[in-house]
Amino acid sequence: MNTPHYTQTCCKINLGLNIVERRSDGYHNIETIFYPVPLFDELTIREGQGDDVLTLGGHPLEGEVQDNLVLRAVRLLRQEGYPVPPLDIDLRKVIPSGAGLGGGSSDAACMVRSAAKLFGLPISEEEMKRLVGKLGADCPFFINPAPLYAEGIGDVFTPISLSLNGWYLMLIKPEVHVSTREAYAGVRPHKPAFSLLETSKLPVGQWGERMVNDFEESIFQGHPLLSEIKQELYNQGAVYASMSGSGSTIFGLFRSRPVCEHVFAEHFTFVCEL
Repeated sequence: MNTPHYTQTCCKINLGLNIVERRSDGYHNIETIFYPVPLFDELTIREGQGDDVLTLGGHPLEGEVQDNLVLRAVRLLRQEGYPVPPLDIDLRKVIPSGAGLGGGSSDAACMVRSAAKLFGLPISEEEMKRLVGKLGADCPFFINPAPLYAEGIGDVFTPISLSLNGWYLMLIKPEVHVSTREAYAGVRPHKPAFSLLETSKLPVGQWGERMVNDFEESIFQGHPLLSEIKQELYNQGAVYASMSGSGSTIFGLFRSRPVCEHVFAEHFTFVCEL
């Protein structure tokens, strides 16, 4: 491969997130809906020499480069017997990290998809999903992103026919970090009052209190700014607003393009039509 291979990889939001029960293995069973969002990280891949090299740009990432999910995906392919040569990889982070948007998981899935294409690896879509599932529960979603209902620890998927086409999405990510440990420490597993799947079939204007993110109750207590951002999105005309996943991104759905970016100017802000 003499020519650099450039590709983009999207993120996701969680529409509702119910913490149903604590499992005997210490994890929690959840219910949520993943919905793809056209905010993209960028990967450029070249054949290298010797060791793999990952160069990072864009939003800063914590942790060691060698622990990045992109390099872990490359190593996993080799461990599974797929012949992947040494690589020079540029990753430009446009999706904020620690945001509940699945950016790292998306990068890993993109790396596997790209390697399969570039090097003619005999690997099916289902096998790709199985492999990347070892790196994170939501990684398989990004092999072929489309709306789906997730159960178990977020790794049991059912495709759904949900479309938000024509709606406008606003993402707000303040400089607030919520660790997974912190998020789960405050939750109280319970059977949801309303079926998430049935609620998702209702008009967005009826989602309201029926579609909730169970992480919000405790996380908003520790980080009141997030609650304030959610309320401000409603003040600015959002039909539905919520926190995504266990991260610190708050999103709002609008019927027309919102013109309130200036209100959130001190935070990372992204607006798109879905």
